[in-house]
Amino acid sequence: MEKGDIVYIEKDFENFSLKKYYDKILIITDKNVKKLYIDDFVKNIKYDNVLVYDIEPGEKSKCLNVYEDILKFCIMNGLSRKSLIISLGGGVVGDLSGFVASTYMRGVDLIHCPTTLLAQVDSSIGGKTGINLGIYKNVIGTFYQPEFIYVNINTLKTLQKDEFLSGLSEVIKYGLIYDCYFLDYLMSNKKNILDLDESSLIYIVNKSLNIKIDIVKKDEKESNLRKILNLGHSFGHGIEKIGKLSHGYAISIGTHMAFRLALKKKFIDKDYYDKVVNIYKEYNLPITFKGIDSKYILDIMKKDKKNSYLKFSLVLPVGYGKVDIFEDIKEYEILSVIEEVKNEF
Repeated sequence: MEKGDIVYIEKDFENFSLKKYYDKILIITDKNVKKLYIDDFVKNIKYDNVLVYDIEPGEKSKCLNVYEDILKFCIMNGLSRKSLIISLGGGVVGDLSGFVASTYMRGVDLIHCPTTLLAQVDSSIGGKTGINLGIYKNVIGTFYQPEFIYVNINTLKTLQKDEFLSGLSEVIKYGLIYDCYFLDYLMSNKKNILDLDESSLIYIVNKSLNIKIDIVKKDEKESNLRKILNLGHSFGHGIEKIGKLSHGYAISIGTHMAFRLALKKKFIDKDYYDKVVNIYKEYNLPITFKGIDSKYILDIMKKDKKNSYLKFSLVLPVGYGKVDIFEDIKEYEILSVIEEVKNEF
């Protein structure tokens, strides 16, 4: 096992332990997670020099100002190259903490403790860090692997329902890009999953993160294979920023657009398209939107960091549990699909 591959899935924080000595530990969290877990977490670390920095919940904290404030806090409190940064929270906390850890004194050790489903199955895995610049998502960032990832599965039981469902959008994605049989599991075990049955949660988290780890090990810097993880993201990021939707909800809409485009181009058949639409509906995930100008979404897509040489780089399904990367999709085809999905209201 290498850095970034080591994941512990536990039912609490009691088994959390450090493998190295650190002169100081900085826990970066948000105010909501701090209220729920910080006392229990700090108690289990069993370290004297533990500092806590809490940010406001939400995407707005992934910005240069907050990043700068944390760096100043690190300097004022004497964090050194022998210090450790722990992210305790969801994707925003993890992305921001990772960027701080990768750049402070040219890099200090990092551990992720993701507390949301989205972070446990996606954002904490693979070493991506990042902050936003205005409406442009993750345009500043690094690849930086954590020492390990510690998943407390029972933190999922304190999530708001919408936040849990948002994470399920990324869980479904793994079946769409890598394992079509996983889709069948999600359908046949829907009640247990939505009831937060512990064994079902452990299964979907373990299955999802192992798929992502396998992909990342083959292509850490996203030169080819890793791009398939972006299914629905090129469409979805525009909706997320302009429509102010959660990441998972925006990605479920974006994935529907990708499937609609693939259907129009005859990459997939109608049965598969209908099956995927039904999965999203069964989990009460959105597949349409309103109130956003289609050309505005297209403009955001043009500025996506995954594109190059004025070409759109889109991940589209090509069969059951299979996707491919296309760079020859025409602008009018993309705009047409956005309009179709929007007008389904």
